[in-house]
Amino acid sequence: METFYHGTSVLFKKFDLARALEGAGKVKFGYGVYVTSHYRSAAHYAIPAADHHYVYTVEVPDMKDDNFIAFKQPVNPIIIQKAAKKIGEAIPEKMTLGGKDFRKFLAKKLNGKIDLEGEKKAAAFLLSIGVDFIAWPYNWKNPSLGTNRAILDESKVKIVGVDEVQLDQKKQLIEGSQVKIDINNL
Repeated sequence: METFYHGTSVLFKKFDLARALEGAGKVKFGYGVYVTSHYRSAAHYAIPAADHHYVYTVEVPDMKDDNFIAFKQPVNPIIIQKAAKKIGEAIPEKMTLGGKDFRKFLAKKLNGKIDLEGEKKAAAFLLSIGVDFIAWPYNWKNPSLGTNRAILDESKVKIVGVDEVQLDQKKQLIEGSQVKIDINNL
């Protein structure tokens, strides 16, 4: 398991994808629990208009060659083979050159269009062939700085800590404002 962070304005005991659109309200990178390798970034996404801001420290599945798709990178051939076998047809090569196109291809194939329901079906399909998450760089200009991920199965996100944090007017973490929340009392 790897340590990542999730920002929100809500306290909860476990992640529930049924509430996924209550935060930023988008599935830009796929239907899943959005986490980041950067604490400050998670704080930034803790819904700045809210009265309370929380950063969850979570453990998520390790990145392996065949358990994720990357947003703008070619899809692993093993994942392509599993997907083609399961849907019973070859996947056009142009749809495998990046995880975004691959995911959208699956959404349209499984649902007839690319909408929230299609994204949910694509996520379920990817899970069924062993894909745990979709990854993209924390910083597009310098991908070595870390990753963001959409974890496709909320049960694979283990909460290990929660901090209440304060944000400044620019929606940035105020250093030293972190206060631990007792997760046993959530």
